[in-house]
Amino acid sequence: MQSIEDKILSRIYGKGRGWTFSQKDFLDLGSRSAVDNALSRQQQKGTLRRVIRGIYDYPCHSDLLNQQLAPDIDQVANALARKFAWRIQPGGSAALNMMGLSTQVPARFVYLSDGPNRTYTIGSIKLAFENTALKESGFKLPQSALLVQSLKSLGRNRMNDKVIAKIRKWLKPDLRPKVLKDTRSASDWVYEAIRKICQEGDDG
Repeated sequence: MQSIEDKILSRIYGKGRGWTFSQKDFLDLGSRSAVDNALSRQQQKGTLRRVIRGIYDYPCHSDLLNQQLAPDIDQVANALARKFAWRIQPGGSAALNMMGLSTQVPARFVYLSDGPNRTYTIGSIKLAFENTALKESGFKLPQSALLVQSLKSLGRNRMNDKVIAKIRKWLKPDLRPKVLKDTRSASDWVYEAIRKICQEGDDG
């Protein structure tokens, strides 16, 4: 019979490197104290990394740099959202970065949230949650919210064939009809841009 620690490790390994989590992600496996103790032991062994208080990751390693890579900020944000039962969606600069539309890594990643205003420091990066009425929270797909936030951040005047082509490359063909259907509630120009992204051209 597997121990709680073995079950926790099995889940972590199954999710793969880069996965970020809190104790809450394992409370179906055992008591809070048993989960805490298991995570603490694995952190001391170096299997896990403590990112901030109560949040850990299974770190990615760079062979080229021969060191652990920085935590994935989106993974950290989602781990916090699961822990506190918040609904979140990336703000403009975070969305642009995640979609590859901006090569600049923001010093501050903002996520819109139905939880309280909170800011966390992860290395040199600030992760901020801003309480707002999530008008676009009705989207079923995370790609939909990401796309809408990115387009709103770019603005109507910056939409051109080059940007549309880049987003089309990011959005997998099998997801396009689903995203198009999912984003019908978006504002007129945003939905029109999504329609162009989903329906026109090819992927070369």
